[in-house]
Amino acid sequence: MNVPRLQKEYKERITKALLEEYGYKSIMQVPKLKKIVVSRGVGAAVTDKKLIDYAVEELTNITGQKAISTISKKDVAAFKLRKGMPIGAKVTLRNDKMYEFLDRLITVALPRVRDFQGIKPEGFDGRGNYNLGVTEQIIFPEIDFDKINKINGMDITFVTSAQTDKEAKSLLTEFGLPFKKKK
Repeated sequence: MNVPRLQKEYKERITKALLEEYGYKSIMQVPKLKKIVVSRGVGAAVTDKKLIDYAVEELTNITGQKAISTISKKDVAAFKLRKGMPIGAKVTLRNDKMYEFLDRLITVALPRVRDFQGIKPEGFDGRGNYNLGVTEQIIFPEIDFDKINKINGMDITFVTSAQTDKEAKSLLTEFGLPFKKKK
């Protein structure tokens, strides 16, 4: 069976590095990457329902797993939004698909960002999870330039089992996420 490169690296190298760095007593205390959620809000979907289909198709192509449309939870009159209307798309990645997506994100997609200086280290939520905003979906090689109707961004959330942001940052840095260095 083919094991994703980063999953193998986590088991062989990253767990040992984090054990030494934080002095955990057991290998079970070492933080893990639980899931990656890739989502996109499509505000214009209120007027054009086809935009949701485009968003779902693009996220499915990028992640290799079927995306679902998200629906609004309440009415917002200012946006002409009704409860139950589709307003976005998301996909939750776990296990092999998660590691394969992370590998492609680090090695292929992020280096294609124009004027890339690294990702902001401020995206942690205080509970060991990290949020990353991507402004253009065209950094992913799975996206065909000819089929794009609009440049859209997306949010990528890394959910870890780390207790603190410092542990989560160490874990994601070991995986190879290029955080900006503080000046």
